[in-house]
Amino acid sequence: MKQKKVPLRKCVASQEMMPKKELIRIVRTPNGEVMIDLTGKKSGRGAYICGKLECFKLAQKTKALDRALKVPVSPEIYEQLARDFVSVEEQFLAAKEAAEDE
Repeated sequence: MKQKKVPLRKCVASQEMMPKKELIRIVRTPNGEVMIDLTGKKSGRGAYICGKLECFKLAQKTKALDRALKVPVSPEIYEQLARDFVSVEEQFLAAKEAAEDE
């Protein structure tokens, strides 16, 4: 049986190539809103970060999200994303473990 191709994406903070399912997508919607997209299907320009808080902080420090999303990301949005990231990180890790068990 033929192996399925696993889509790879690069973490904007660590510059590491990883399978798409192991990364969290942050999207800039067509109306300019920046948010976390767990489904990976929302329309807009996306940037991927591995599911570690250190990578998120590094992306914030180096303004990697600003470059990847091609829009200046305000500190208020970073604070909101940080709160969302902490709550989403647990969901993301649980989903990742469930996928590995299959």
